[in-house]
Formats: sequence, structure tokens, C-alpha cells
Amino acid sequence: MNTVFLLKLLLVPILIWLVTLAGRRWGPGVAGWLSAFPIVAGPILLVLTLEQGPGFAADAAGGTLLAVVAILVFSVAYAWASVRFGVAGSMALALLAWGMAVAALQLLSLPLAAAFVLVWCALFGAARLLPTALPAAAAGAVTDAPCRSDLPWRMLAGAVLVFAVTTGAAGLGARLSGFFAMFPVMGTVLVGFAHAGLGRGNAVALLRGMVTGYFGFSVFCAMLAMQLRIGSVAPAFALALGCALAVHLAARRLSGAGVAAPVAATKA
Repeated sequence: MNTVFLLKLLLVPILIWLVTLAGRRWGPGVAGWLSAFPIVAGPILLVLTLEQGPGFAADAAGGTLLAVVAILVFSVAYAWASVRFGVAGSMALALLAWGMAVAALQLLSLPLAAAFVLVWCALFGAARLLPTALPAAAAGAVTDAPCRSDLPWRMLAGAVLVFAVTTGAAGLGARLSGFFAMFPVMGTVLVGFAHAGLGRGNAVALLRGMVTGYFGFSVFCAMLAMQLRIGSVAPAFALALGCALAVHLAARRLSGAGVAAPVAATKA
């Protein structure tokens, strides 16, 4: 087995496993925040870099950055759909909203700086549009209520996404590959299981944590898109991850201080 194949096969599932365990230990908000770090898109972009070259991956990273807006549409749509619907209905509406957002974003051709500003405006907006998590979902760690057998399925979903995007990259092109690197695999898997096993409040808390984490994720994408064009691969990824980590931690601290004023939701 070569190194690229092992990355596809093992890295993302292992990271999903770690996030799931963290969520069961520290709660859905922490799990959501951790899952928004580039633990799925980052490895996909690394594989694209190794297989397609830095220029291709730089374009893909720019597409991934813009695709954050579509993920935010997914998150807000799921959170509010869950007021009236169960997991299946909420997921269907959220994925439909995500697909419509991707189609609309494909029509945009923005410089990297403009895309970054758009994403941050969308992040601040989403933080205020999400409903407030129910008190039970914010009260500490997740218990043993969720079925432990869901973990292999979560890991499998991550591996399938990596294989699908990287295998089809040449046909999809750099920009669309970047968009599909941000397919809401963490949203569909983590949020769906959280909603089914622990209720809507848990799912909303997880989504709120994800939105907080996407500030750092957007910095990762922007830095990577710039650095892959002017430097070597290893320093580009190291710098992007370092900057993302700093922003990721700062966003978590600020969100904990109650910077955003979320909209109150009607209890399902």
C-alpha cells in the first residue's frame, strides 16, 4: 500500500472516531467545535495535493473556503427544520438547502479575499440565526444513551467521502472538488445520530459548536490556497494548520463568553 492510499483509508475515519469519543466525554458543543476543524477537508486537500499537484489543490482550497457558506445553510436549515420534523425530514430539507446553496455559489467567481470576507459575514450571521440549544443539550457530557454501534458507520462515511472526492477529482475539476470536500459528512453523520439518539437539543448544540469552529476552518482554507501557490507543500499545510488552530481556539473562547446572541427557538 502506498502512502496516499493509507491516507484515504485511515486518516479521516480515525479523526472521526476521536471526535465522536470527545463528544461522548465533553458534550455535543465540543464535538461540533472539534468536527469543524479541517479533519475531513484537510486530508482530502492533502490527497489532492499529492495526486493532482499544488496548483490544483490551491484552486480546490479556494472552492472549499466558499463552500463553507453552503455548510452554514445546511446547519441553519437543519436546526430550524428540527423544530417540526424528525431526523429524516430535517436531514432531507437540510441537504436540499445545501445543494441549492452549492448551485448558487458555483455561479460566483470571487477573488480569494472577497470569498473570505463573504464567509466570515455568513459565519456571524449563522451564529445569530441558529436557535438556542435546549438546556439539556448543553448540560455536560454525552451519556451512554447513543448506540455505540454507530461509530463504525461514522468512520465508514468519512472514508467513502475521501475516496469519492479524490477519485473523481480529475473529472470534477479543482473548484468542484473543493466544494465536495466540504460535503456535510460530519453534519449528516454526527448531527443525525445525535438527533436520533439524544434529541433535537443535542443536535442543535452540536451544530452551534460546528459554526464556531468554521472560523478557524475558513482561515485554514484561505491560508492553504495562498501558500500552495508560493511555497512548498509541507510548510503550506503547517502554516495553514497553525493559523487555523489559533483562530479555532480564540473562536471557542469568545463564543463561550457569549459574543453571539442567538435567536430563541420554539421547543419541539
